Amino acid sequence: MGNGDRIRQPAILWITLIIFTFMALMMGLFVYLARNPDLVSNSAILNAKTSVLGKTDWPGYFMLLYQMVAAIGLIGFGFVFSWLFGREYSDHTIKDLLALPVSRDLIVWAKLLMAVIWSIVLSIILLVLGICSGKMVGMEGWSVELFRQACGIYCGTTLMTILLSTPVAFFAGYGRGFLVPIGYLIFIMIITQFAVSAIPVVAPYFPWAIPVLYSGGAGPESAHLGLISYLILGLTGFLGVAGTLAWWRYADQK
Repeated sequence: MGNGDRIRQPAILWITLIIFTFMALMMGLFVYLARNPDLVSNSAILNAKTSVLGKTDWPGYFMLLYQMVAAIGLIGFGFVFSWLFGREYSDHTIKDLLALPVSRDLIVWAKLLMAVIWSIVLSIILLVLGICSGKMVGMEGWSVELFRQACGIYCGTTLMTILLSTPVAFFAGYGRGFLVPIGYLIFIMIITQFAVSAIPVVAPYFPWAIPVLYSGGAGPESAHLGLISYLILGLTGFLGVAGTLAWWRYADQK
């Protein structure tokens, strides 16, 4: 079964679409609750959740979108890469795939392209439905210039996050399934949170913290990254691709 056939399977496709749709709708709900605090006055948990939104205007809302695609998006995109590269092992079809008259490099590039397209579609869903959700609650501060600027930052953050998801493909092969790459993602999320909040001086040099900093999620001053940060991020993505290609070329795929 090819990559396209696998993606068209309802289970995995609709699960990812539903999750990102749910995230977008929940953003609008949290803004609505933040604008109407009397509705959550009796819930300490909801009060804590809505308090992190800050100002309930479009600049603050777009900032929340950036953080969503940089942080939660890494889990979502990482899951896509993990599924595309780990499913052959869990289904025990890796030998059948490698028996096809197609080079291993081409198989890897096809999977990577499919993972990138899939991740971009999910990010577009989050952006479009997120904006629709924000429009429904009637926030203030909308302007064409703000929208144009927000789209640029959102696209940049999304592409960085996708690039940082490529090592997941390697760990899916190395771990021969889903467990290792999912564990890797959880570990990276914990370390990233620690780097951004506890040791910000290190954050510009920690690849997975760079999209958060770029989007201004750690403060406006953190958005000004140096060339070394982008080189580190690019090198991480390159190593993810190179490691995946090397694994599929030389590993004993038993």
